Amino acid sequence: MTLLVAIIILALVFDYINGFHDAANSIATVVSTKVLSPFQAVVWAAFFNFVAFFIFKDHAVANTISKTVHQEFITLPVILSGLVAAIIWNLLTWWYGIPSSSSHTLIGGFAGAAIAHAFATHEGAFTFSDVVENDKIIKTVAFIFLAPLIGMAISMFITLVTLVHATWYR
Repeated sequence: MTLLVAIIILALVFDYINGFHDAANSIATVVSTKVLSPFQAVVWAAFFNFVAFFIFKDHAVANTISKTVHQEFITLPVILSGLVAAIIWNLLTWWYGIPSSSSHTLIGGFAGAAIAHAFATHEGAFTFSDVVENDKIIKTVAFIFLAPLIGMAISMFITLVTLVHATWYR
């Protein structure tokens, strides 16, 4: 029971850290460009984060996180270890100003904790696909690298179209 309470408290701590970790990334641009004041930006972000829960009934990120590790390897110590790892990583990346995804951090924390648990309890008689869903892990890792490249390609395309359009009207 004590471990369960500790996990719930750590989950709330992770949620709080996730909030200020991601808020800085989402609000910094509009504040630094003076599009919105800091107060307006925080109110704007809070409003849309609240409304998004009711608009998007999918909750695909939570489903992905919950289905990354096979059920037989999910224990309270694994959940605790995954949360602690995710909290530490989020705090380190926040402190050093490294942009990172809290969701990806949580997936990695849970997968790593489950693999360590399997290694300790099964003495190496397992494969990674026995512990984690390889498809979900591969997609997550692939898009960690692909998302910035896709964003760069789209922004280059928009920039070129804008420049050609502006030049054509001259």
